[in-house]
Amino acid sequence: MILENQFFSINSEADFNRIALETFQFQVENCAVYNQFCKSILKRTPSNIEEIPFLPISFFKTHEIRTNSNKAVEHIFYSSGTTGENRSKHLVLNTHIYEESFLNTYRKYIGSPEEQVILALLPNYLEQGNSSLVYMVDSLIKHTQSALSGFLLNNLDIIEEKYTQALSTGKKVVIFGVSYALLDLAEKNMNLSEAFIIETGGMKGRRKELSKEELHSLLIDGLNVPFISSEYGMTELLSQAYSNKDGLFNTPAWMKILIRDLNDPFSYLENGKTGGINIIDLANLYSCSFISSQDLGKIEGDSFRIMGRFDNSDIRGCNLMVE
Repeated sequence: MILENQFFSINSEADFNRIALETFQFQVENCAVYNQFCKSILKRTPSNIEEIPFLPISFFKTHEIRTNSNKAVEHIFYSSGTTGENRSKHLVLNTHIYEESFLNTYRKYIGSPEEQVILALLPNYLEQGNSSLVYMVDSLIKHTQSALSGFLLNNLDIIEEKYTQALSTGKKVVIFGVSYALLDLAEKNMNLSEAFIIETGGMKGRRKELSKEELHSLLIDGLNVPFISSEYGMTELLSQAYSNKDGLFNTPAWMKILIRDLNDPFSYLENGKTGGINIIDLANLYSCSFISSQDLGKIEGDSFRIMGRFDNSDIRGCNLMVE
C-alpha cells in the first residue's frame, strides 16, 4: 500500500498534513468503527488536521478497531490492568510497521541498542502478557546482542553486577522500568551514575501515586543519576515519545500532539495552555491514527509536557503520575 511507504519519510509540516489527510480518508472508508463515529458527530470532510475527528481511546476497550484490509491480524496487544478490568486491545495487522517505528524513534532519542546493555524492570507487563511495551523492549534487547541484557523480575541485586560488567566492556547501560520497580531499586541506594534510566508506566496499585517531579527526585537521589528519562507510549499506539532531562517529550516525524479544549473537544488551545491530549500516530495505519486520549498536557515549543490524567479516567500504564 502506498501510504505504508510514505509516513516514515516525512520531512516537513506539509508532508505530515498531506499524509494525515490521506490516512484519514483511508481509515474513514475502511475502518467501520471510525466511520460510524465520524458519522455520529456529523463532521464534514476535513481540510486540515484540526478538523479530523479523534476517536476516544476508550473505544479500544469496547470495539475492534481495525481496517477491513486484506491483511490478517498478526498480533494483538493488551493494555495492563487490574483483575477483571476490561483491557484495551490493539489489533496489529503489520508488526513490521511497529518494529520500524519504535526502533527508529529509539535510535533518534536514546541511542543505538547495539552499543548498549538494556535491562528491563517490567514485572507486571510480563505477568499479564501480550504487552506492546514488552514486545518493544524485547526487540531492543535482541538488538544489543549482549548476554548481559534482559528482563529482571525480582532479583534486583544482579543489576549492579550487570551494570559494572557492561561498563567494563565499554557499553552504555539503559534501564527500562515501571515506576514502582524503579523505586524498589532506588531504595537499595546503588550507584548507577552512568546508567540511562527510562521510567514508563505508573505504580500499578503497588505504591502511592506520585507526581512526576516527586518520582524523578526520589529516583535521582536513590540511583545517583543526573536525570530520569521517560517514555510516553500506550497499547493503542504504534509510536512513542521520549523525554530527557527537561521533562519535555519529543515525537518522531510521523507522530503529532494536539491539545484540545476540555470544554469543547473540537477546539484547540494555543501553546502553553493545558488541555486534553489528542494524538496523531500515522504508524497506526491499519487501526486508527487519530486518538483522543485521557491525558492532560501542554505544548511547549516543538515539544510537549504531560500534566496528568482526567480525574474520571482509570490510572493505567501511560507513563503518568497525577499531579
